[in-house]
Amino acid sequence: MIKFLVLGDFHGKFSKKFEIIIKREKIDLVVSVGDYVPFHYRKLWFKHCFGKDIGLWEIIGKKKYKELILKDLNMAEVALRSLNKLHVLVFTVLGNTDYPLADDVMDEKKKRGKEYYKFEWDRPKLFLDRLKKYRNIRRFDYSHIKFNNIIFIGMRGHSFPGRVKSKAYKKHNKILNDLFNKFKKENKKGKVIFVSHIPPINTRLDKIGTKAHKRVRGTHRGSKLVRRIIERHQPLLHLCGHVHESCGKDNIGKTLTINVGSAYEGQGVLIELDENKGKISYKRIPSTMAKKSYILNS
Repeated sequence: MIKFLVLGDFHGKFSKKFEIIIKREKIDLVVSVGDYVPFHYRKLWFKHCFGKDIGLWEIIGKKKYKELILKDLNMAEVALRSLNKLHVLVFTVLGNTDYPLADDVMDEKKKRGKEYYKFEWDRPKLFLDRLKKYRNIRRFDYSHIKFNNIIFIGMRGHSFPGRVKSKAYKKHNKILNDLFNKFKKENKKGKVIFVSHIPPINTRLDKIGTKAHKRVRGTHRGSKLVRRIIERHQPLLHLCGHVHESCGKDNIGKTLTINVGSAYEGQGVLIELDENKGKISYKRIPSTMAKKSYILNS
């Protein structure tokens, strides 16, 4: 039996109650769906940049922009340092606020000058350089990682469904298909878990809430790629986050898919996996309960 704690969407915070849970429940592993960076200048970005081909630095200036990015990165390290100090391994994929490139789901069109792309594309390196410092945290997006006899296959985060006809989408669809085919026998035995930051599209897990930007409010903004991979390969379990207000569970065929909620709000999920029988049980950690009273229904 393996017990692991699934967290995500930290946005610069880490609740002490997770340390209590790890010790009390004798957790073997922590799995993270990403989003360490808080994106604290979200309102400013939506006001000036959402749906536009413009960098925020072009509006507020390079100096102010750099200050915002560095503040974001420093806040992200609150969660990273806390995770790294745990006495268990942490497996992680990147979330959409962790400055990943979108070159897995769309073809980037470089119509702007070099200066623009230097400013916009330096951020991923800045975050990854910091992540590499934490030896207890192991990244596996578009790769696999193994714990005991369980295979975890990962995908990094973005915030829109993806363009299925793009070369980038097709390339990364092939990468994930190849990984699942490599572990086809293990998958049939219920020993493969798929982890992505973003939920599959058109489920209970990806509907945007009423407080979001009016252009996406009430819409389904999950990933087409995640959905297609689940439909095709039917892993035992899929784990995701991203849409805080739609945490919960759903099923796609035989696959149980769980949006684990926001660690920023104290949410998460405890998973127990019977390796021999390929069976899982889970308990949700709600944000509304006290530190020592955290077990919810399965």
